[in-house]
Amino acid sequence: MRWRGMPLDILLAVSGIGLDLLLSGKAGLAQGLPEVMVLPFAILVGAPMGLVRKWPMPVSLYLAAFLVFTDQIGAFTSNTAQILLCVAVGVVAHRSSWRAIPIALAAAVAATAINMADPGLAFTANSWMYSFLVPGFPAVVGAYLRGPAGRLEEGDITPDILLAGGGVADTVLSTWTTWHNNALPVWVVGMFAVFGGLSLGVARRLPGMVFLFQGALLFAADTYLQEVANTCLILTLIALGVFAMRVASWIWTTAAYFAGCLLAAVAVVEPGTEVTPFRIAVLMALVATPIAIGRYLGARQAAAAAERLRSSQSARLAVAQVRADQLAERERIAREVHDIVAHHVGAMVLRASAARYAAPDGPVADALSDIRDTGHQVLEDLRGLLDLLRDPDRQPDLLADPADVVREAAERMSAAGLLVDLELDPASDGAPLVARASAARIVQEGLTNVLKHAGPGTKVRVSVASAADGLAIEIRNGRPPTVMHRLPSSGQGLAGMRERVRALGGTLRAGPDEDGGWLLAASLPAARGAA
Repeated sequence: MRWRGMPLDILLAVSGIGLDLLLSGKAGLAQGLPEVMVLPFAILVGAPMGLVRKWPMPVSLYLAAFLVFTDQIGAFTSNTAQILLCVAVGVVAHRSSWRAIPIALAAAVAATAINMADPGLAFTANSWMYSFLVPGFPAVVGAYLRGPAGRLEEGDITPDILLAGGGVADTVLSTWTTWHNNALPVWVVGMFAVFGGLSLGVARRLPGMVFLFQGALLFAADTYLQEVANTCLILTLIALGVFAMRVASWIWTTAAYFAGCLLAAVAVVEPGTEVTPFRIAVLMALVATPIAIGRYLGARQAAAAAERLRSSQSARLAVAQVRADQLAERERIAREVHDIVAHHVGAMVLRASAARYAAPDGPVADALSDIRDTGHQVLEDLRGLLDLLRDPDRQPDLLADPADVVREAAERMSAAGLLVDLELDPASDGAPLVARASAARIVQEGLTNVLKHAGPGTKVRVSVASAADGLAIEIRNGRPPTVMHRLPSSGQGLAGMRERVRALGGTLRAGPDEDGGWLLAASLPAARGAA
């Protein structure tokens, strides 16, 4: 982990050295200075960029001092120092404390003002404005990226805006003094400079098209406006780096590399320039640097995307595991409920059976027989529900026809003391099986509620009829004949009926009627749908 960012630091240092070789190598160090000093000056100005991520403040102060030094001796390396100083100030604003930003910005503004001041010329208000704007823009960008904006997503347009703004700032500030030095109108040159910078704003979306556009712009600048060829080459190398970051194919990256070498040679090599193996190696290394940076950043982005995908999958797996644990716990509870209830109901059935054979014929014997038969039915229902919990996709087996279940429920409640009047429409047999089974369960639960809350002797009218859109169930009971103590109730019967009806897309209403009794009415559609 200690050396994790070292490849990027090396690439930054190589990029700084290559940038100065590109700018100073073509223009010469200065009038009267030997050419052998090009490489040492390039190392002095570019190598500190390898330390800018760890120590941005010392690097920015060093570059400010180096800018003043190279400007005083007339070295062309001052242009490279000016560009790298802006980069270092941006890194200070992004990574250092807020107290360090004014110090770095003040040093950069002073060095930029000295660089822009020419002997014998007055330093105007415009010169002061540019002295503040040139290092101020990267400082604002760095401060902006240190907040939540630094965590950019794939669809965020902030990097595109920053690329476009930086491209326009670079092209305009580095070429505006030469717009009137050729036969083309000033507005034409300015338009090409602005559009050349703005094109970087779509480089992430259309990397190949922007690289081709920058290459064509470089050819045009080398032919008609050689003073800005170096600026166009910088834009081309930036577009090449973005291309390498966004395009994963090594074949296309290799083709773009050789195209970049050709474009760099067009911009750097002039008539009469001696082409040596060393210069060829320097040029090829210069073009390889943005590709290496782009591939490195692309790999980091791909790794971050893969990590986010793994985190998302892990979260989904964790949710699925929690759900599986919940289902397993529910199944365990269901087994325990089954064992407990089955034990007690089984004991009740055995005692009722024994008492039935010992008791004489009559109402007592009939009640004991009903208890025994009901207990057997409860045990069968418990086993069916437990099987359904173990396999939710399994369709429950119907033990009887729904119409028979309704009649049996009416007969059982009549035997318990209710005065049940059942109206079962024969046409209801044409309804779907799911609707008829649900209607039977609603009738069972409704009659049970009447027995619990109204007591024996209550008149109940049950109607199951075929309707235009399915089945209509109505259970209406009158006033209780006497004051009674209500039987214990869980209060879940009506809620369960509502849930069952809602699942089928029907409606249910329950409440007192105008005669002082109770009305339960449900409507079940023929086709299952959402309520």
